[in-house]
Amino acid sequence: MIFARLEYIGDYTDKDERILCCLEKEFKGVEHGYQSDSWIWITEGKEKVAVDSFSSMKHEVKCSIQGGSLVPKVIEVLKREFHVIVYDEPKFESHE
Repeated sequence: MIFARLEYIGDYTDKDERILCCLEKEFKGVEHGYQSDSWIWITEGKEKVAVDSFSSMKHEVKCSIQGGSLVPKVIEVLKREFHVIVYDEPKFESHE
């Protein structure tokens, strides 16, 4: 499910490093890479949140569960440096 979208000017590839640095400052369990698009995974306990550009030309905050505590934490950290649009209700990805 998609919980939020980052809004910025320019191409998403130009923002990867800044997003990664922002998240690595706050979270220990951060992995990242490229698979046609950018992906960043943040894990804390049994929860895993993705910040990726797989289904959009902007980075989105995604998680397979609703009601966890990690999604709001990730969004709050990103809001410190980015304009983040948080959805009232999570949106389903095409594969869900």
